[in-house]
This record gives sequence, structure tokens and C-alpha cells, in this order.
Amino acid sequence: MLIYAKQPVNYIINNHPNKIRTLYLAKEIDKKEYSRLMKMDFEIKRIPPDAAGKMCKNASHQGVLAEIDEYKLHDYKTFLNYEFILVLSGLTDVGNIGAIIRSAYALGVDGVIACGIKSLPLEAVVRTSTGALLDMPFAIETNIHNVMNDLKMSGFCTYGADMGGIDIRDIKVKPKRALFLGSEGEGLSARVSTKLDEIISIKMSHEFDSLNVSVAGAILMDRMRI
Repeated sequence: MLIYAKQPVNYIINNHPNKIRTLYLAKEIDKKEYSRLMKMDFEIKRIPPDAAGKMCKNASHQGVLAEIDEYKLHDYKTFLNYEFILVLSGLTDVGNIGAIIRSAYALGVDGVIACGIKSLPLEAVVRTSTGALLDMPFAIETNIHNVMNDLKMSGFCTYGADMGGIDIRDIKVKPKRALFLGSEGEGLSARVSTKLDEIISIKMSHEFDSLNVSVAGAILMDRMRI
């Protein structure tokens, strides 16, 4: 798995150096930092910028790339004893997914389940989450209804985000809770929404259609902290 750009690679260096197989440097770095890196238990290779560009298909690598161990997906059923679960229904934009995972990790979510999809480019999610995916239990399950049923059978109260829902500030959140976020364009389907325990929303101070799903998700996750 190839990860590039300063923020995610530095996060991995500082928090998961054991996952790094090879660190590639395509520009000069501070001598003290290079000395620190040399003491770590991974290979360091200096490469030309054009070689780095080829490795990441000319994306912005900022002079640093890392080959790391593959991320191992979790079985969502191992999350059923957690307290706070986030369920993504049909989200496909890796930028939004990465931002949501970063917020989920910062705001105390115990595990994230992506539903309605078969796979995701996990390298991109590691990068857009600034490395937070490596610390967040993450599962993919195609059938969201299986997830909903298992969560309810395990005692979770299920909450769905929708503009027409009750203001989150007026809800007394249950200790064992699961927040469902819908896709970027369509939101939660009616079939999913009707099976959730509560539909919640963020009250706007001014008239506006909606917030970006990653922004709305972060606000709701923060207000659902116990």
C-alpha cells in the first residue's frame, strides 16, 4: 500500500513506524529529521522527483512516500459490543470518507461500517484520513439491512441524519448508539430511514439546503458524545 504527502506519512512515521516497509524521499529534509528516521526500523530510499511522480501517478506527493502494510478490514460483527458506531450508507467519495473517519477517530467513535459498496481504495482513504484509518476499526458490508438488524439485536439505538429530522440538541442520546449517514447526493433511502429509531438533524441559523456530509457528520458525532 503506497501512501504519500507529508501529513499522512508523518502520522504513520510517528504513530505506526512498524507498518512502514520503505520510506521514499524525493527531496532534501532537515538533517536532524533524517538522522531520526535512520534510527527507525524501516528502509529509506532517496529517489528523483520524477520517479516519485510515477509511483503516485503524478499526484502531489510533497517529496515523501511510504510503502506500508496493507490495511486489514474488520468484521463488523466484532463491533457489536462497542458503544458508538458510525454507519456510512452508500458513500463513495474517498475525500468525504477520509474526512469522516478522521473526525470519527477524534470524536470518540469506536468503529465505522461502510455499507452499500463492495470495496474502497483503502490507500486513498488512509491518505484522506491523514492516517487516522490505521487507528479506526473499519468494516465494509454490502447489505445495510443486515447491519441494522444486528445493531438493533445487540441493543443499539439507531439514529439517521436527515434535514427533516429532530434537532440533535433536543435528543437525549442513548449510551449504545449508531449514527447513520447517507450518500452525498441522495442521503438515506426511505427504506433505511423508516427502520431507524430516530431521525436527527442540525438546526440551521440561516436558510440553507444542507451541509457537506463530512461536516454534518462531525457536528452530529460531537453532539452525540457521552
